[in-house]
Amino acid sequence: MITHPSYAVEPWCLRETELNLDVLAQSESVFALANGHIGWRGNLDEGEPYGLSGSYLNGVHELHPLPYAEAGYGYPESGQTVINVTDGKIIRLLVDDHPYDLRYGELTAHERVLDFRTGVLHRTAEWTSPAGRAVRITSHRLVSFTQRAVAAIAYEVEPLESGATVAVQSELLANEQMPHDAGDPRVAAAIDSPLQPEEDFAQDTLLRLVHRTRMSGQRVAATADHIVEGPDGTSWSAESEPDVSRLTVTARLAPGEKLRLVKFVGYGWSSERSLPAVHDQVEAAVAAARSTGWEGLLAEQRAFLDHFWSGADVEVDGDAEIQQAVRFALFHVLQAAARGEERAIPAKGLTGTGYDGHSFWDVESFVLPVLTYTAPRAVGPVLRWRHATLPAARDRAHQLGLAGAAFPWRTITGAECSAYWPAGTAAFHVNADIADAVVRYVSATGDETFERGPGLELLVHTARLWHSLGHHDPEGTFHIDGVTGPDEYSAIARDNLYTNLMARRNLMAAAETAGRHADRAEEMGVDDEETAAWRDAAARMAVPYNEALGVHEQSAGFTGFQHWDFDSTSPDQYPLLLHFPYFDLYRKQVVKQADLVLAMLTCSEAFTAEEKARNFAYYEPLTVRDSSLSACCQAVMAAETGHLRLAYAYLGEAALMDLENLEHNTRDGLHIASLAGTWIALVIGLGGMRHAGAAGRPGFAPRLPERLTGLKFTVLLRGRRLQVDISRTAARYTLVEGDPLQILHHGEPLTVSAAETVERPLPPMPVRPEPQQPKGRRPADRAGAEEPTAGEAAD
Repeated sequence: MITHPSYAVEPWCLRETELNLDVLAQSESVFALANGHIGWRGNLDEGEPYGLSGSYLNGVHELHPLPYAEAGYGYPESGQTVINVTDGKIIRLLVDDHPYDLRYGELTAHERVLDFRTGVLHRTAEWTSPAGRAVRITSHRLVSFTQRAVAAIAYEVEPLESGATVAVQSELLANEQMPHDAGDPRVAAAIDSPLQPEEDFAQDTLLRLVHRTRMSGQRVAATADHIVEGPDGTSWSAESEPDVSRLTVTARLAPGEKLRLVKFVGYGWSSERSLPAVHDQVEAAVAAARSTGWEGLLAEQRAFLDHFWSGADVEVDGDAEIQQAVRFALFHVLQAAARGEERAIPAKGLTGTGYDGHSFWDVESFVLPVLTYTAPRAVGPVLRWRHATLPAARDRAHQLGLAGAAFPWRTITGAECSAYWPAGTAAFHVNADIADAVVRYVSATGDETFERGPGLELLVHTARLWHSLGHHDPEGTFHIDGVTGPDEYSAIARDNLYTNLMARRNLMAAAETAGRHADRAEEMGVDDEETAAWRDAAARMAVPYNEALGVHEQSAGFTGFQHWDFDSTSPDQYPLLLHFPYFDLYRKQVVKQADLVLAMLTCSEAFTAEEKARNFAYYEPLTVRDSSLSACCQAVMAAETGHLRLAYAYLGEAALMDLENLEHNTRDGLHIASLAGTWIALVIGLGGMRHAGAAGRPGFAPRLPERLTGLKFTVLLRGRRLQVDISRTAARYTLVEGDPLQILHHGEPLTVSAAETVERPLPPMPVRPEPQQPKGRRPADRAGAEEPTAGEAAD
């Protein structure tokens, strides 16, 4: 889309200058607004046409049965899917009795702008009705970061050339018709009319609907209030029925006159609170918003984002597309989490229904690293949500015959919702990913209260899982059998390297944290014998390695499998999962997404520089990137091993995943983890950032591809704000705020203080042959990117 002539490349906004119905659904995703609690897709104010209408509340879902051809012990019985809640965005327009609909009449001008600094979606349109009446529509929309339950719209219409009678209908609409599953497993299950009416109300300018989900029993309330401004004679009336509550405003407008409507919408839901309590909650939210006023909401939104960008902005010199894309990415990552407040972060955020609105391991492994160093206050609540699901995870582990906690592969509430156990239940690495997020958050923030409470419990119960899941062989080596790693084209493997290394880290972190909080650990039944067993398992963890090839194995025996026949695989057969049986994929050397390569990123200390280079060269020709999670990982390792042109290409793929609709499913919502991967590719990849934990120094090993002339970013570490400014030849480290900080620059110890900026040169990089990719799967090269010449590189 970003290269479509309708879209402009600008540093602080996404601008659409022409409405193209062919990409309407994709545009609804990229123009979505959210705050982690409420999500509104970028649908047109008038409601139609739309690709996928969407209004979401984080955690609101419906249940549906999971069918199996044959029943099996331990199979999840109930699925969960996000639902479209009451739509408060709709403001229909009639001009002299002709409904505003872009499929009729003539749209003579159109512009939408998503402003990353103000958090507001602006829209201007000029339309001539079939009867020849021309009007201009201007709207501004926000989902508030400061008033969690509130969204608002300022909508204005004025006639052009001649007067017109206009009617504006502001609605709350429930049970909108949704498109059905197209056969893609990444698309949500469709549930028709999931909301049962409980209350409808309309009086003066106030509207309200209250519904309850049929199966999950969640009560959902929406209220809207309005401020109407128009010429003399402007009138309005309100009406309601079970699934719609409507305010209709009519006015006769002369040229130069305007009808303006400000709509304040409040949302709330609960599975426990009474109907009066929930509707009182949303009415109070709307009353507070109306008291604040439209201008007040705008000011609060801008102040919130000013604070965010002061600690999160990334400046990219030399590539305007990447500059726009990284700010787009950070804005949407923030929207997915800012006010979730102990709810999950879905894979699509609150931008669409893809993946049924489920949260996966990629939240802890991709999204939370970004938030930890840019918006750490959003991280603790997500981990507390995981902690709140600990009872369900412990029950699941018990059902599977294991100790500790087995967290779900995909979920909304904490219950496992994956009906395919080889790529669901068997992907136990999610438990270590959660533990890693705990360690990272505590290390970066120093939140000892969290570590002593929810953090320790998460670490202990995940460590217990690993110790019961694995076993020592006669020689004492600790193995973990029958698991699936991040690569979903391999399953039920022995000693998946990523899983083993992450489990080792989990076991050690649990033992160390239990030692720091011995009294709390004792309350949980942890004793010296148990922590010694964790340490022993970690020390003796199996690390598969092929001596003949000189590379680590993704899992034991993987390098002995038959190679996938890439030459006979046509471009239209990707993603492979939609065209080949898993049976064939599982027994071949083909990698859906970074797995061992991800292990080298997350557990960098477990590999030497030469091992990383050999491993990357071996697995790169096997990795097809049928997952949006892969490109950023490959960007990081390409940069670390000296392949800057390739790293830059992968950065572009991660950054443009949704703006270019590279996976062909942006219509179902944005890929939040891939958006986070843009920051990962820039900061961890080109910036070379590594954080060794509380006891170690944060390190940086900057390197830039030929086309980029500069990269500047800020990271937040234990109350400090460190700015890293990279040029082609040097890196400058400035402590903007906080006490002196010890860091590493390409291994050199440095101390940075507020009194003095420290600058160091960039060392030359080694020259290595660039690895190849599977046929037809090379990432798109970004013009001007070149590898360093031999004269510029180290011997």
